[in-house]
Amino acid sequence: MEQGSEKFGADTEAARARYRSDMRASRKALRDAVRADLPAAHFGLGIVVVASVVTGLFEGAVVGSLVAGFFGAAFLAFLAVMLLRGIRGVDAGRRAYLSTFGWANWF
Repeated sequence: MEQGSEKFGADTEAARARYRSDMRASRKALRDAVRADLPAAHFGLGIVVVASVVTGLFEGAVVGSLVAGFFGAAFLAFLAVMLLRGIRGVDAGRRAYLSTFGWANWF
């Protein structure tokens, strides 16, 4: 009886080790693909500021404030999550900032 590349009665520890190694490599590739960096987050903040100003000019100050307020609320929510996870200080603020504005990496 054959299952994949492992034969019945084969070394299951070696198969588990290969599986773990493959999973680690796959997860690392996914983390690298979705990683946000600080310059991209700054660019995202700039886009939000420009969008808020442009929306405020064309639709009114209230609508422009809503756009900025939405992202401010998202930052505070991400910051609260970081604090609840036990991340403190500047690192919590940096991670919340990257979570809120790091989407510009794909822009």
